[in-house]
Amino acid sequence: MRELIVAAIQMRSGVTPAANIESMEALVRHAASRGARYVQTPEMTGALVKDREALRKSLRPEAEDPVLRAASALATELGIYLHIGSTAVDAGSDMVANRGVVFDPNGVSLASYDKIHMFDVDLDNGESWRESSTYQPGDMAVTVDLDGARLGMGICYDVRFPHLFRDLALAGADILTAPAAFTRQTGEAHWHVLQRARAIENGAFMISAAQGGVHEDGRETYGHSLIVDPWGRVIAEMQGDEPGILVASLALDEVKAARSKIPNLKNARCYRINNGLPTTLGEQVA
Repeated sequence: MRELIVAAIQMRSGVTPAANIESMEALVRHAASRGARYVQTPEMTGALVKDREALRKSLRPEAEDPVLRAASALATELGIYLHIGSTAVDAGSDMVANRGVVFDPNGVSLASYDKIHMFDVDLDNGESWRESSTYQPGDMAVTVDLDGARLGMGICYDVRFPHLFRDLALAGADILTAPAAFTRQTGEAHWHVLQRARAIENGAFMISAAQGGVHEDGRETYGHSLIVDPWGRVIAEMQGDEPGILVASLALDEVKAARSKIPNLKNARCYRINNGLPTTLGEQVA
């Protein structure tokens, strides 16, 4: 049986990257000491900063980013796959990339993914977010191979777009990911059901490390980092919003078993909408 020990790191990132790096390193080392071969950190591991100008002034290109440099060194030191769920890097033209990066046990960057879907919303409690005013959306879905498993990369708001995760599963992903900084309001309403739905729809494991608690910049995130199996069962959860680690052993053969029981990936068919335009389950139609 193929097994992979994985960990999700729950953080409460502040506005200072150096302090966040210190917290990340301690939590990742703890996870590795418990046998984790793959460790994932949450969205915006490096810093959560509402002030756009302050954020832009702190940016560095990927090759010079202190969070990614620290992660590369840590992966090498611990001999693990380290997935920085995301951090903000300079995308040029006064824009920011919300970028996730996976490092191998030699500290080499295996893959990077820029968040595709921008969180542009107005919530009932008065919160308003316009990520597209700061962040440049990605345009490439990304998978990466590690220790006999294929990982599909997503970030936070991406989890509300099932066609992305379907396409990652069709590309062979056994494990899907959505490291996040979910607001408390949306997390209380939808976090668990979205994570379980993406796992069930695709017969895949779902791993989502989260930010949690009241942050230095004033925002509040939901926490409850999750690991879900291909049948939609929550196999590990952080109960609350405190920083900490979540470790689980994934029996990777469960992916094949789930997809053989419910072969919806194979059974999907092309169809037409009544305006006559051809489409598939994963495409948007105007």
